Amino acid sequence: MSESPIERLIKTNPDMEIWWDSSPLMFEPWVQKMLQNADPAERDELEQQLRRLYNAQDPAKSIFRGCTTNPPLSWEAVRGDIPTWSAYVDKLIEENPDLDNQKIAWLTYKEVIRRGAEMMMPIYEASKHRFGWISGQLNPRLFTETEQMITDADELKAISPNVMIKVPASTQGIEVLKVLASKGISTNTTTCFTLPQIKASADATLAGMEIAKKNGTDLSNWRAVITMMIGRLTENPVLVQQAERRGIHLTWQDKHWWGIGVFHRAYKLLKEEGYPSKMLACSLREGPLVAGRPRFWDIEYLAGGDIVYTMPPYALTPLFEIGDIRFENKIEEDIPASVWDKMMKIPYGIQASDPNGMEIDQFNLHPATIDTVNAFSKAFTGLEGFVQERMDLKSKKVHS
Repeated sequence: MSESPIERLIKTNPDMEIWWDSSPLMFEPWVQKMLQNADPAERDELEQQLRRLYNAQDPAKSIFRGCTTNPPLSWEAVRGDIPTWSAYVDKLIEENPDLDNQKIAWLTYKEVIRRGAEMMMPIYEASKHRFGWISGQLNPRLFTETEQMITDADELKAISPNVMIKVPASTQGIEVLKVLASKGISTNTTTCFTLPQIKASADATLAGMEIAKKNGTDLSNWRAVITMMIGRLTENPVLVQQAERRGIHLTWQDKHWWGIGVFHRAYKLLKEEGYPSKMLACSLREGPLVAGRPRFWDIEYLAGGDIVYTMPPYALTPLFEIGDIRFENKIEEDIPASVWDKMMKIPYGIQASDPNGMEIDQFNLHPATIDTVNAFSKAFTGLEGFVQERMDLKSKKVHS
């Protein structure tokens, strides 16, 4: 039995976790696509490797230890099975004639999360509630509404015991993290790109945990992770614009070394300060070519860490295609000094790299935050549009 790249990766640290980054409903369609595109001579071996990632027959034996999802990925799950979700939405509309498209869309979004949580539940139960979590993200359009985020978090948590709440690292989201931790609700910080956001998130979570302890709140099934969206940080056009104004040329390698370097600093900070939160690597990008051979630095240079990787199809597919990467412990290694030298001359670079690079009241204005919130908000709008189409169709039938 040959090992997959994922199996070789997790050997670098027994506490490392690999999570599926999409709705669990999308795992089987991805597997089928991988097998269809595979060399026939390698198809059987590949299928065995993929089935070990998520073992549908015995989920508790899966390599995946959790799942992250977000509004775009949930919307993708709906679009991936329009007949099923059309029937589901039509029933909701019929049973709830007084609800508008936004509220029906919210109920549909929760159902996508519920079905995913059900698929992960055997992992949750077998691990005695340590693994098997699925992240349910708060409505990104409400990332400045503290009380509404707390209310919605309670609602999402009620879906299933293994739902972890995805909270934005916005100015208001930091307070929400504290409140949820004080209530013993597990969280995953999202829309998070910079060291100041990561530190503020860790501080808020720790403060909430201390309140929970004082109140006698049960924390036995509680945990917190902090997502750093590496690709969404390094690819933002503001970085290049600011660099060019200062006569600094940034290569692809510079930007990706820097993203890795910021993650390294965050990992070291949480580890040395004894925070309860665990770093989670997200928005991983394949590349570069080194001596004509494909590499995956965003994964390779975080190997060896007690971290979570969350991997969507667009990361897993090239990782399996590259195949022969040898993973070593790289999480403690620093990036080239020349990269830090460039980045510390660029405001965007300083903001992300220095724990004091931004104040909490600046988080909502960070370019990566603005762009990501807008992208996630469009997904909610797309789901609401789908519901509205079903409502309009029902209305036409009634009046025809």
